[in-house]
Amino acid sequence: MSKKSRAAKEYRKNKAYRFRIYPTKDQEEFLIKTFGCVRFVYNKMLAERNDAYEQFKDNKALLRKQKFPTPAKYKAAFEFLTEVDSLALANAQMNLQTAFSNFFSGKTKYPKFKTRRSRQSYTTNLLNGNIKLLDGSIKLPKMKPLRMKQHREIPSHHVIKSCTISRSATGKYHISILTEYEHTPMKKEIKQVVGLDFTMNGLFVESEKGKKANYPRFYRRAEEKLAKEQRILSKKAKGSSRWEKQRIKVARLHEKVANQRKDFLHKQSWRLANRYDCVVIEDLNMKGMSQALRFGKSVADNGWGMFTTYLGYKLENQGKRLITIEKWFPSSKTCSDCGHVKAALSLAERTYSCECGFVSDRDWNAAINIKNEGMLIIGLS
Repeated sequence: MSKKSRAAKEYRKNKAYRFRIYPTKDQEEFLIKTFGCVRFVYNKMLAERNDAYEQFKDNKALLRKQKFPTPAKYKAAFEFLTEVDSLALANAQMNLQTAFSNFFSGKTKYPKFKTRRSRQSYTTNLLNGNIKLLDGSIKLPKMKPLRMKQHREIPSHHVIKSCTISRSATGKYHISILTEYEHTPMKKEIKQVVGLDFTMNGLFVESEKGKKANYPRFYRRAEEKLAKEQRILSKKAKGSSRWEKQRIKVARLHEKVANQRKDFLHKQSWRLANRYDCVVIEDLNMKGMSQALRFGKSVADNGWGMFTTYLGYKLENQGKRLITIEKWFPSSKTCSDCGHVKAALSLAERTYSCECGFVSDRDWNAAINIKNEGMLIIGLS
């Protein structure tokens, strides 16, 4: 690859736009059929790979050389596969290849079979103009235009690459349109820096004036109602019409909590990205924290990982920086005034008191230390 083409590739970025779609009854039947065919092909290919894995599992180099079966292999025996989008089946093959690549690199566990309870979705790619944005609808392969609620415009310089159609547990359909566009990164001069310390009861505390995010803990607030509806569901005959109605009630509650959480995290990350040029956080092991301290529900409710993802790309889009410091940095034990590091500090101690006379809220003190460490990393201190 030439220097010119490499530079051109570096200045291209992807962005996805997610919209609600409203299929007709016939279109919904086609979508459900496509979901099923994608799952069927994925499981067929995985079954063949399982046989190869059992045969060559002691020789991973030889196992990696084994060719993946293709969806075309099954179309002769299963004619119903020819009725759906062929690109959706091809993407199922690519997803399986990615799953095995991640397994061989140690990132994930061995791939599992998909069931009807798995996420129902499929991806199709733009090819010869088979995807078109229309006024209030979108044209997809092998389908008439789908009615779509496009609540925001896709810029004209964004080129559509692929579309992922999904069905939620409550029966709602969405489409995620992946686009590619030219992006010239312009690094912004770092003037305003803030450190964020994770806190269980409020998401984070800022180093500037100790301001808290005051996360409303949406799951905890809905937990009692969820427990009530789940008890009712457990008493219904599984698979019956009443069970299905109650299942949707429970799914809607979970969906509402998830939407409230995403909305809050987006607004907080947007506020920080607009106000500061650099944000400094700690590299926290949230899974380990939830297991070791038995704070599983609280950690999952906060969505810290989701928040840092949102914050990262919002800062990057504006030419700003997100700095992550190592998790072993003693931010809580260090005095932000004199630099003294305590030998021990229990979780029960919510006020930090130092021998030098400095007294502060524990989380605010940690946030200041995180900011100072970040400034050392970028050379501002």
